[in-house]
Amino acid sequence: MLAAKDQTRLRIERMEAEREQRRLRTKELRISRAEEERVSRANGNPGDVDFIGLVRRWRDDHAGLARPHDNHSEATSRSGDDDDKICVCVRKRPLNSKELLKKEHDAVSVLHPTATVHSAKLRVDGISKYCDHNSFKFDHAFDEDASTEDVYVCTAKPLVSYVCGTARGGSVVPRATVFAYGQTGSGKTFTMGGIQKMVADDVFLTLSNNSFDDTGCSLENTTCSIAIFEIYGGRIQDLLNNRNRLKVLEDGRGEVVVSGLREFEASSPREFLRLLDEGNDNRTTHATEANDVSSRSHAICQILFRDRRTGRMRGKLSLVDLAGSERGSDTKSHNRQRRTESSEINTSLLALKECIRAIDSDSKHVPYRQSKLTLILKDCFVSKSARTAMIATLSPGSYSTDHTVNTLRYADRIKEKKVGTALAPSNNRSPARPAPARKSPVREKTAAVAVDSKPVIIPDERDDYDDDFDELDDIMNDDASYDEQAGGIGIDAQEPEERPTSQIDQTVKALLDEEEHLLDMHMKSIHENAELLTEEGGLLEAVQGEDYDIDEYASRLGEILDRKTVLMHSLQERLGSFRNLLRKEEELSGLS
Repeated sequence: MLAAKDQTRLRIERMEAEREQRRLRTKELRISRAEEERVSRANGNPGDVDFIGLVRRWRDDHAGLARPHDNHSEATSRSGDDDDKICVCVRKRPLNSKELLKKEHDAVSVLHPTATVHSAKLRVDGISKYCDHNSFKFDHAFDEDASTEDVYVCTAKPLVSYVCGTARGGSVVPRATVFAYGQTGSGKTFTMGGIQKMVADDVFLTLSNNSFDDTGCSLENTTCSIAIFEIYGGRIQDLLNNRNRLKVLEDGRGEVVVSGLREFEASSPREFLRLLDEGNDNRTTHATEANDVSSRSHAICQILFRDRRTGRMRGKLSLVDLAGSERGSDTKSHNRQRRTESSEINTSLLALKECIRAIDSDSKHVPYRQSKLTLILKDCFVSKSARTAMIATLSPGSYSTDHTVNTLRYADRIKEKKVGTALAPSNNRSPARPAPARKSPVREKTAAVAVDSKPVIIPDERDDYDDDFDELDDIMNDDASYDEQAGGIGIDAQEPEERPTSQIDQTVKALLDEEEHLLDMHMKSIHENAELLTEEGGLLEAVQGEDYDIDEYASRLGEILDRKTVLMHSLQERLGSFRNLLRKEEELSGLS
């Protein structure tokens, strides 16, 4: 009996000792966690220390994969007649003050030539934490420590040399375009602003160095002029000429002309920068859900090099700062104007992606008529001498990982078949993302999780992959395989859920067209009414004289009133059609 009590006492003592050890371990973990939080805050990376630790371990495991940027080979390929016409790069910015206040952590790793997004996830138990790693490979990838000059050297600088370099012979005019694309607030306007300043210095330096080459553009034989305009809500406005409305016309030779656009000659880098500052200050910006000062228009700066004697164009460089992209879920609380802007922006970005891909694949058909942005840049797409650089900017915050993945997917699709200076020419994706084209990254992730250990059921993540470009792609390309891309894990993409989004994009496009027609008709009606009013005044003056024909007066007055009635009814019909589209857009916005 005593032995049994001794055994019980021993078990109790052992349990108490184990409990004390657990308490000590818990205390040590709390102290360690507090120290990690303090170190993370000191390093400017607040947030959940568990996720920060997972990201840090991933970076430690992959630290040796980073490669140096090959600038010389890239510049050489850009200056010659090379098949590699597209350069796609990404740039990550540091965490900003707003993200630090929200205690977001750095969830993006850039190891040239790959960019990886670490999406924070919880397993089905709601407690266990893990990271979903999505990696993409590009021509160049720049982290937060890279300067704008580093980006410029690998993207825009070779294009300046290409446009101002040796003539290609015959009537071939070298054309190049640099695009800055990304989520609103990701730093694309900052990047493009720095590139514009460097272009200002580099253009005149190149022209000066070419003075000893009779076949190239030089200060002696070439003028440099600048035109800056924006595309806002389907309207084109000259940013260097009092924001005057412009029209896009196409002449008999198929050349696209922006009617009324003024060009200003720049004779020095200082004059160049003054014009740039004036145009950028006039650009349209509005506050959105994601950014207090968001660029809501596509700003296009065209630098044209013309023969000083004949005025013939010898080269053209376009610097395009695209409007900030937003997901449909971020525009639900917007008013109609912001929703219309967002839909028009996403539609034009999809059209731009298809045009750039057509250039890189040497496709015979380039769908440049899908939007005004691509129509204006037609010569940069259809010309055999066209070269393009795309700079995708990334937000590193953990709350923006879904936006960042969408930005990387957009850039990845532009050049999904080949990358100029990648680690493996036959593979455009890193080993962390081994997927064939057109396969949904969401479905790829299911397989990747299952290989790690046992299959894990992940909660509904459909919102994380609500990519508006997939939906727009279905509208414009009539892609029958869209159902495989739209759905999340364990949820089939149902046609009734996708149809409202398709209808609202089509309605917004029709709304923009109808708005332009209504404004044009209203303006013409005002002008014609003014002319008729002047003629009425002449009739009254004539009828009050001594020699007048009352029959002629009555006849002409009746014609004037009939014409006014026709103008009024036509304008009312157009206004009624516009109001119907407004109501339809409001209804569809409530469904989405």
